[in-house]
Amino acid sequence: MLLRGKPGLSTTPLEFLDTRGASRACKPISDIQAFQDKANFIPTIPFDSENPNMNKRYLPSLLILAIISTCIEIDMSVPSFPDMARDFGVPEGLIQRTITYNFLGFCVGALVYGPLSECFGRRKLMLIGNSIMLIGAVGCVYARTIDWLLLSRFIQGIGASTSVVLVFAIIADCYQGNEAFKLLGLTNAMMSTFMALAPSAGGYVNMAFGWRGNYAVVAGITALALVMMFFFLPETKTTLEKLDAGKIVRDYARLARNGSFISAALVPSLLFAAYMVFIASSGFIYLQTFALPIKFFVPHLSIIVISFAVPSMFAGKLIPYLGGPDNTVKVGMGVAAGSIALLLLVAENAYALTALISLYCVGFALCYPVIFGRSMEIFPELRGTASSVIMSVRSLLVSLLTAAASYFFNGKVVTVAAVMLVSVVAATFLALRPARVANSANTAN
Repeated sequence: MLLRGKPGLSTTPLEFLDTRGASRACKPISDIQAFQDKANFIPTIPFDSENPNMNKRYLPSLLILAIISTCIEIDMSVPSFPDMARDFGVPEGLIQRTITYNFLGFCVGALVYGPLSECFGRRKLMLIGNSIMLIGAVGCVYARTIDWLLLSRFIQGIGASTSVVLVFAIIADCYQGNEAFKLLGLTNAMMSTFMALAPSAGGYVNMAFGWRGNYAVVAGITALALVMMFFFLPETKTTLEKLDAGKIVRDYARLARNGSFISAALVPSLLFAAYMVFIASSGFIYLQTFALPIKFFVPHLSIIVISFAVPSMFAGKLIPYLGGPDNTVKVGMGVAAGSIALLLLVAENAYALTALISLYCVGFALCYPVIFGRSMEIFPELRGTASSVIMSVRSLLVSLLTAAASYFFNGKVVTVAAVMLVSVVAATFLALRPARVANSANTAN
């Protein structure tokens, strides 16, 4: 479930994912060849519009391969946290900051990849971003100090945001109608599968090869994806824009000034940040506070991840049964807030903790597509920029809240639950204003 808010992206209508924007004046590649030549150190494989099946033959597999390492990079490492703390001789809270630094890097990367891909093309940015992620992953494998590890995680986060931002843009470039929705559904299903398998895989890799083995697996998958994309990924952005930093800044400022957009963007971000607070501390709580062997911790974490992944896949079908979008938000937020409130009172053992966090994930998964969809409707001409803002804000919140939780962490569930509750209460307050968010599209301009 760790896609920095990535889960659920494919449950939104396809038009939400179109990063091109109807209001942008695009110029043919030939008209700006001199501009593009500056970035021509990467060979281009053009998309053949006259014979698109030749290009699309490998595209779904390439896109799924590109997101695997992003899906698993955090969940695989969590079972290793106690071993990492012992190896480096540092407090548990400092190891939790590997997630903080990773999401901070993601926040930086997500802001730039979308706009830059409009100017230089999707292919170049995918190759550059995944190269950065590979450098970060290799740095983690060979880290000899905690500072080295934290820097590598930051670099890895900068690269990891590439696929999250651009994979869905590539789908929107190449597919329409039922064909597009079929690929989006397949992508979401594969993401959910990899996220569900990551904790188990991470636990067993840690037992067999140690904590460095998990980062080595991520590096290997990233390297494979990078090689395959270099040879087979076509350029799907057939028109390019001149780089206009002023317009990018104005677009971001326009979004930041709109209170309805900020509210709708913050709700899923706050919910995801609360989840990541739990993930960052879960290894220490289960393995040390509850003294579970790692082979028993892995199933607990897998159940929690599945509790988000499965409802996310079927959220679109569940919304009508829950009384429509507004009622779905109310039900989802009620379940999420109630489970964390109970966590403060009754999470005295591993089974109660797993049950309540799983319930929280179900509530989060139900309301996510509705609120995310509303945030993208407010400025339909800025969907690509809006998506970048949402992902960056989400990553920034994760960084801040996991840093706060690591500072106060004392090995007790109540400390983690208190930080989560602050985030969930704020999200609930913002979410239960559906009329303002839903109607803001009519007044945004």
